Amino acid sequence: MPRDKSSLKLLLLQIRDQPRVRREEHASFCDYSGLEPDQLDIHNTFDKPRFGPEILEGYDALIVGGASEASVLEPDNYPFVGASIALMRHCIELDFPVFASCFGFQLAVLALGGTIIRDERDFEIGTVAISLDPVAAQDPIFCDVPDGFAAVSVHRERSKACPPGATRLAFTQACCHAFKVDGSQFWAFQFHPEVDRARLVERLTIFKQHYTDGDDHLEQVLANAEETPFSNALVGKFVDRIVLGQKPAP
Repeated sequence: MPRDKSSLKLLLLQIRDQPRVRREEHASFCDYSGLEPDQLDIHNTFDKPRFGPEILEGYDALIVGGASEASVLEPDNYPFVGASIALMRHCIELDFPVFASCFGFQLAVLALGGTIIRDERDFEIGTVAISLDPVAAQDPIFCDVPDGFAAVSVHRERSKACPPGATRLAFTQACCHAFKVDGSQFWAFQFHPEVDRARLVERLTIFKQHYTDGDDHLEQVLANAEETPFSNALVGKFVDRIVLGQKPAP
């Protein structure tokens, strides 16, 4: 295992079609992981929808991003969904380190045999308060995160329950929000640890027709949005504590 952060090389499985959001997501993960841009390569599923576990060769860990232009419930329309789920299963079997955000969370749920449902209205949007399960106090990533921390959550699809073979770490009334796969270095987050308030404003402005009911709704969501430092720190904790194997500070 590498001991020097500068020697790491990670892969971002990106599910983005909009050029501006492609760039913004990559920059977000770099900013909060502490990695330089050339340390985080991209495999974009819209460009290369058919792939296998060979894409992991030469990398120390996998990051899976979000998606506003695809659905895990429509594998016939998005052929990369099946390939992505197969990759999630391969990582679990191999005990390959994975940090999965939003769409990645939903892929992981399906890979473990869980269920994803879709909300046409009244879905989580903006920043929300995330509750922790007691077991999170022993988790290397969540052990120093306060209960009720704020995180960016924008999703029409969700899992009510933690999938089989995983331990729930965080939740809201609407859904399971974070889990660790049992016996594997695999963490999944329904919220967006890589997105802060400023990027939420940028992202929702781009996709306001997809997620909001118009300018008034958008303004209301953004006016109530909070800063999300504890959520954003999770990306760096994954790199430092899981990939590099550093111990949390006492």
